[in-house]
Amino acid sequence: MLDEMDADIVALQEVLGRGQDPKADQARYVAERLGYHPVFGENRRHNGAAYGNLLLSRFPVIGWRNYDITARGREPRGILRADVRLGSGEILHLFNVHLGTAYFERREQARRMISERILHSAELAGARIVLGDFNEWVPGHATRLLAAHFNGHSPHGRFERQRTFPCVLPLLRLDHIYFDHRLRLHRLELHRTRKSLIASDHLPVVAEFSLCQKQERPHGLAAAERNVLHS
Repeated sequence: MLDEMDADIVALQEVLGRGQDPKADQARYVAERLGYHPVFGENRRHNGAAYGNLLLSRFPVIGWRNYDITARGREPRGILRADVRLGSGEILHLFNVHLGTAYFERREQARRMISERILHSAELAGARIVLGDFNEWVPGHATRLLAAHFNGHSPHGRFERQRTFPCVLPLLRLDHIYFDHRLRLHRLELHRTRKSLIASDHLPVVAEFSLCQKQERPHGLAAAERNVLHS
């Protein structure tokens, strides 16, 4: 499925990493097969293997961190940050998110996300994109908080029909993308093919951005508009 979309950046959740069986290392297999730089954030163990979020990039990865946002008494959850250097030399910070399934759990996790520890970290020097599975069946505190933090820079208000779950007959919009004002959204669509219906219970969301300088002059990612994929 990923080869169909030919995206420059891919964010995946619920991925198996290194464990007792090297053949079950999904993160390494996908990265090597498709030629990506992989960044994997382990959140817990699953059948003896690492289990968490995976970010794949065709651009060089110059740094990364995995933030623990687990709420007390709930399943371990994390936010994976990857810092990539674009062809223009600009830095792009990507946050691959997988929030919990309980309302108050997500509320706490969203507050942690916009703190100085994560989205307001002093380590951040470039534009930011937050994308992933927010697990909100209806618009809730987490999505409202992120939308306010990014001054409404989310494509979903303009694309109400972009429902991603379940993939066969999508009824819910669980998957979201938020981005800084320096990023200009050119395209947002669902990737619905036979492969995508088999590969996941969520439909992949494909977004195309260009990066503008502070003077608002268009400057594409690696001299061109590029894709960012969330599945």
